Amino acid sequence: MNRKWIRGLGVLSVAVGLLLSGCAVLSNGSARNDNTLLWGTWGSYERHEPFLNLLQETYPEIDLEFVSYAGANRTGYSWAQMRADDIPDIFMTSQILDEELAKERLVDLSGYPFISDLSTAVLDQVEIDGGLYLLPVDYSIYGIFYNKTLMEEKGWELPSDFGELEALCEEIKEEGLIPGVIATQLTGGPFSAVFNLAKTDWLTTVEGRAWERDFLAGNATAKGNWEDTMAYVQRYIDIGMFTADPEDRDHDVLVKDYLGNRKAVFCTAVHAINRTVAGGEGTDEIGIMPYISEDGSKNIYMYSPSCYFGISKRLTEPGNEKKLEDAIKILSLLYSPEGQEALMGNDSPITLSVLSNSELPEDSLVHDAQKAMQEGRVFPMTYARWENTLSDMGQAFKEWFRGEEGMDGEQCIARMDAIEQEYLSRAGESYFCKSTDDFTLEETAALVGEALGSAAGTDGVLVPIGAFHDGVELKAGVNGKLYKGNIDVEVANTLCPGIDGEYAVMKMTGAQVKEILQAGFDMEGNGNPFSYVLVTRGDMELEDGQTYQIAFFMEGYTEEVGQTYGAEVIKGSVRGFLRTYLEEKGEVSPSKNLWK
Repeated sequence: MNRKWIRGLGVLSVAVGLLLSGCAVLSNGSARNDNTLLWGTWGSYERHEPFLNLLQETYPEIDLEFVSYAGANRTGYSWAQMRADDIPDIFMTSQILDEELAKERLVDLSGYPFISDLSTAVLDQVEIDGGLYLLPVDYSIYGIFYNKTLMEEKGWELPSDFGELEALCEEIKEEGLIPGVIATQLTGGPFSAVFNLAKTDWLTTVEGRAWERDFLAGNATAKGNWEDTMAYVQRYIDIGMFTADPEDRDHDVLVKDYLGNRKAVFCTAVHAINRTVAGGEGTDEIGIMPYISEDGSKNIYMYSPSCYFGISKRLTEPGNEKKLEDAIKILSLLYSPEGQEALMGNDSPITLSVLSNSELPEDSLVHDAQKAMQEGRVFPMTYARWENTLSDMGQAFKEWFRGEEGMDGEQCIARMDAIEQEYLSRAGESYFCKSTDDFTLEETAALVGEALGSAAGTDGVLVPIGAFHDGVELKAGVNGKLYKGNIDVEVANTLCPGIDGEYAVMKMTGAQVKEILQAGFDMEGNGNPFSYVLVTRGDMELEDGQTYQIAFFMEGYTEEVGQTYGAEVIKGSVRGFLRTYLEEKGEVSPSKNLWK
């Protein structure tokens, strides 16, 4: 049986239909021309709006069309688009997950003049076989936070090697304070802390990078390579630098409580701290110092870009000369002092510009990190290619820090090897479904609706489509398309809304369903609604006078609709429903409704 759906017929629906067919209306209402550039907003339009305003002022002749994704897995979706060769002209992602694919799909930017304004250290970190394909727009800097005011009052100097750190920790303990607390609420924190200490020694060397590549491929082990690092981590534990919070609270709470209330001097939290005052009962200022190496020769900070930008290689094809010229203008402005200021704003005191001529006042939180960047002592946070194992490895390290399960460095090494081997052994089994063809956005929305309706036991589902319009991005809708190929958890999550954990069920007649479908989802209450896709069990036609149970995504309906039709909010994960549904079906097609 063929799948059917009906869409709202307002002005927005026409625009969405044009977008899906490849001919679109721009955000300013004008018609799209052949030189219009597609910009993937990636759920970041609001953050990038000051830069986009600057771009409009500087190059008013450049036409942009925004393609929105604000779903559950932004990084995963950007690379799903890359694999399907369906990326926007201006491409954005948070991780460089596949260097070979980046070379194949993106323009090599290394020959363009604006590149000379970026720090050499920055370029060295993103160079791929002599080319530059994805450029970070800024860096969030991570190190070890400390109570700067308390340090100054006590006359304590920041340590420059481990011997000085150890001696300082003894003084701190004599004052009745904890030397350092570590955030362990999320297992990514302990994972990063251990790997960051490894980077003060061998992990960032040629040999270390080779080990990482071989380990992830199953051709090397942690045993025989990590013993010295684990011994060094144990020394951090022994001197009191990695003291776990018994309540396992959020990193921001730790800074406020332990540093702000002067319970501890240091805090290792691999998360952004968007302030310079610790909080708590006082007004103490915080500082950030590097991870201290044993001999002090390699005291390092970590960085994580908010995103990377690149340009689709399609723009190098004949006929796209103007589009490529405009795209280079955009990146040239993006990597200018004016562009960096507009993009970065004043959101976070730990954000560092990627420009070589960027100057920071000496009292800036990341002034020392900028110097370290110039000296090559700032390295990327370990994440890419470790996504499937870092949580479990981090759990082992967390148990070590908390003194649980008899865990120690030697056992952590064994767990690293066991976890990686287990992952590699089931890597081929990670796919639980297959898509026979590429889905449109509407077809994908219908598929996710089938999964929710099947799990909820309803007659139908109204699914909002998260197409971009007028600066608004919809988290409570389907934003990404399903592409042809195998489906695993990563792919399935790219299809789900950015809001999860609950859904709603309402009772309404077929006529009322059609009325809501026609009106769309006016999230902002401004008369410019998002479109709905209606999917029903077995593609049944809804009769106007009959009453049905209809499911909605959480926050995927207006307050008025919820009140009118007695919305019953129910606990349940759309992501979990979709995975179960896909596992049961084994194969899905755009032309079939498998919900019976």
